[in-house]
Amino acid sequence: MDELTPLSNRTLDQLSARVRTPSYDRAALTLGIVHIGLGNFHRAHQAWYMHRLFEAGKNHDWAIIGAGVRPGDAVQRDKLLAQDCLTTLIELDPSGKSAEITGAMIDFLPVEETNTALIRQMSDPAIRIVSLTVTEGGYFIDPATGGFDTEHPDIQHDAAHLHAPRTAFGAIIAALRDRRSNGQPAFTCLSCDNLQGNGSILRQTVVSLARLSDPDLAQWIETNSAFPNSMVDCIVPATGPNEISLVRGFGVKDVSPVTHENFRQWVLEDNFCAGRPDLDEVGATFTDDVHAYELMKLRILNGGHQMIAGAGELLDVSTIAETMAHPSIRATLRKVIIDEVAPHVAAVPGYTPLEYLDLIERRFANPEIADTTRRVAFDGSSRHPGFIIPSIRDGLAAGTPVSGLALISAIWARYCQGEREAGSKIEPNDPHWQLLHDAAKSAKTTPQSWLDMTQFYGDLGAETRFAKAFSEWLEHLYSHGVEATLQSYLSTT
Repeated sequence: MDELTPLSNRTLDQLSARVRTPSYDRAALTLGIVHIGLGNFHRAHQAWYMHRLFEAGKNHDWAIIGAGVRPGDAVQRDKLLAQDCLTTLIELDPSGKSAEITGAMIDFLPVEETNTALIRQMSDPAIRIVSLTVTEGGYFIDPATGGFDTEHPDIQHDAAHLHAPRTAFGAIIAALRDRRSNGQPAFTCLSCDNLQGNGSILRQTVVSLARLSDPDLAQWIETNSAFPNSMVDCIVPATGPNEISLVRGFGVKDVSPVTHENFRQWVLEDNFCAGRPDLDEVGATFTDDVHAYELMKLRILNGGHQMIAGAGELLDVSTIAETMAHPSIRATLRKVIIDEVAPHVAAVPGYTPLEYLDLIERRFANPEIADTTRRVAFDGSSRHPGFIIPSIRDGLAAGTPVSGLALISAIWARYCQGEREAGSKIEPNDPHWQLLHDAAKSAKTTPQSWLDMTQFYGDLGAETRFAKAFSEWLEHLYSHGVEATLQSYLSTT
């Protein structure tokens, strides 16, 4: 292999001709966006769209500055600053891999306990959008009610320490307060997380937190800021040794490369209070009906991920692509979605629910995507309430089947018991792992104890049709195993 070229502005012209590099002058870019949560997904998705705009010679006043509010974000900051905030994206197309360097992000703010630098940057009127990828579990939602969790210690802290907040939302409020005091306009707050009505949820979090300490400011934010709903979609694995090896194969020394599938989608509500980039010119969709797109994606793609990841983990199937090569897991995914999810999902321009399912199956089966079942199974305490339980409620309300969805819940409970069928240990894989693990152990003999976790299931434990099916499937999993249980489900009509 040729000697590796360290990634930086200075070395872009030294990279292999196989690697596409930015054609625009990064030094001429000016800031327009603060993005909080610089993980792989943002760099493969939102930052890529901005990169494409810059490549087209447009919107060079909308560059991104990265930010983080967790101590671990400082490690990412160091990695990216060392390579001038450039990222190597490797597209994992089954027909062949390709690599490009993206440069839409031009700086990364210091990560501080008080978030002082972040607040100062968001207070600058040049910043017109503050976007976030803080995970679907990061919005301080009470899972049982969908309301704002005012009792969380971080929320209590931010309400009492307006000038030194811990959370991204507290920092947003502090910056908006400064802008109001200085007679400057508000900015748009744009959630890019997998939540139905993510803009509405972000509005609830920001306004509710502001109201705890300054009701007048809360009203000003609600009136003057904007919180567009959006739907984001691209499968982006975590970076590990395999990804590092891939980028080295292109001759690039990138300490934080990103791999992604050959598919992206971004659907946004055209509701911005301080202008916006021309994202529709590079493939994004602006619509008044984001809900239909996000419902299809959250219920079928994100829900589908949860349907296959738990079973895959229990059966020692390590990647999502491998679950799609497992006949029983793939057939279960298809049956549950066709019988119990798709009836409650409307068509969108370009796709019926079943056409979208066909697309999702092809994407999940991409053998180039080394997306692990463990990564996808992570944080089930947020993902099941967000992606699975709403379909259960729809089925109960409409009188349609929920047995397959009950099986998926039972598999989750069996997974949280902490041991695969072959006997290997499942390491903690959820922010609430101890709670889930204790409930799962109890549910082995008393299945109802799993559904008694009302913070996740609400009142579903009292729904006899669902609770009975759940109990029967969980008992079947323990007495007959995962494969036999999937086969039993597939034999039902």
